[in-house]
Amino acid sequence: MQTRFTARRRMAIVLALCLSAFLISVDVTIVNVALPTLVRSLGATTTQLQWVVDAYSLVFAALVLAAGSLSDRQGRKGMLLIGLVVFAAASLAGALAGTTGELIAARAAMGLGAALMFPSTLSLLVNVFTERGERAKAIGLWGATTGVGIAIGPIVGGWLLERFWWGSIFAFMAAAAGVIALLVARAVPTSRDPQTPPIDWRGFAVSSAAMAVLILGVIEAPDWGWGSAAAVSTIAVGVALLVLFVLLERRTDHPMLDVGLFRNPRFTAASGSVAISFFALQGFIFLVTQYFQFIKAFSPLGTGVRLLPVATAVAVSSVAGTRLAVRAGNKIVVASGLLLFAAGILWTATVSTTTSYPTIVLQMVLLGTGMGLTSAPATEAIMGAVPEAKAGAGSAVNDATRLFGGTLGVAVIGSVAASLYSSRLASTAPAHLPAQAASAAKASAGAAIDVSRVLAQAGLTHAGHALADSASGAFLHSLHGGCAVAGGVVIAGAIMAGFFLPARPGKELHAQPPSTSGEPSLQPRAAEPAA
Repeated sequence: MQTRFTARRRMAIVLALCLSAFLISVDVTIVNVALPTLVRSLGATTTQLQWVVDAYSLVFAALVLAAGSLSDRQGRKGMLLIGLVVFAAASLAGALAGTTGELIAARAAMGLGAALMFPSTLSLLVNVFTERGERAKAIGLWGATTGVGIAIGPIVGGWLLERFWWGSIFAFMAAAAGVIALLVARAVPTSRDPQTPPIDWRGFAVSSAAMAVLILGVIEAPDWGWGSAAAVSTIAVGVALLVLFVLLERRTDHPMLDVGLFRNPRFTAASGSVAISFFALQGFIFLVTQYFQFIKAFSPLGTGVRLLPVATAVAVSSVAGTRLAVRAGNKIVVASGLLLFAAGILWTATVSTTTSYPTIVLQMVLLGTGMGLTSAPATEAIMGAVPEAKAGAGSAVNDATRLFGGTLGVAVIGSVAASLYSSRLASTAPAHLPAQAASAAKASAGAAIDVSRVLAQAGLTHAGHALADSASGAFLHSLHGGCAVAGGVVIAGAIMAGFFLPARPGKELHAQPPSTSGEPSLQPRAAEPAA
């Protein structure tokens, strides 16, 4: 592919690709700010809320590796445009959904569109910007779109929710996808790798099943009971399928995921760092949006505006982080970022009903800075460790680690929080509540607060106030536990990065011209000098 373009054309390419990635990032946060509204409008339980978030991420994660390979073979620009069309249609279906089940199905279809889109955004970017310094800057901007998406999503979502019905957030996403598709069609060059092997359908089927079963077990475990036969067996089957997937990929001539890449410590440690950072970030956002609305009684728009500090910190530190990594090395930047992230999220585990917003701002800036210093430099390390011709596959692995981490973050941290909430509420809720009220209160903190208002209006003022206090206390207990789990995982990630992530790019495997057998041979590339 031609890699030399005018400065104006390059700006247009970066804008189109970053807006495509931005749309996917917005989709996560714009939904999170709507979760309390879905509780009130559709009667969604905590488990259903997790599925509203994770149906999107689960399908996205299951398909992104195959989509990356397909985009390399069939054409990255074309796949990006198809993904935008699918995403727009699914978003429109979500806007028209009448039940939680219909919304979850639409979210899954949005995940399909996102899977078709996302690998192409990064692979096209690294094929246009081939020099390491330029590539790092471009990836920094691409990574910064995550922070901008985190910022814009809740604000736009909150504004729409206060003026229109909850489906308006999905109607907005459909319109945005259409506009971005026009920009991509006009500005982005075509790109493909004709030597891409056929899709590994067996690996695709096993990996998809593994993700689906594992996430199902984690999300449903609070209702089934963590020690129940159903929960343990489902999670065990998911893990077994993941192991089977790895074994199959090692024995396949053209694997969907080249597990040999993980022998490269730069690639493995960077992928693990990305997964861990998104694990904690998605779990944090899932909890904090409910904290702002249920405990602090902020409006949806007020919640969105108050998430701006974490988003801004992610955006700024993503750009700065890639530049620092070129100068100081990936190890120190990524490990330091994870430690900052852990400090911020563990500090968040101390919030109460009286915690001031300026204190929360400091917590969010700390963890947002850590997130940006981790994710963008780690992504640059991943993409620098794969051949340019295989950029789609490398991008897909990066995307899969983000999604795997984020999906597990919502599932694990959400499930831990749900378990802690229900157990604490059971021990503190007022006795002799009507059966229907007690059942509704157990579903979520938002439902419990709504029930408390109904009880107060019915003349049971004392019971209503007591239930509201119990629900608030139970939710804070669950938030503290969820953040503590996230913080522990991030600290483990910092230790891993410190031990295994090389300080500088070493000898990476890059594809050379095809051998006489027709297969690309892999030869080491000399270390790249620091900028």
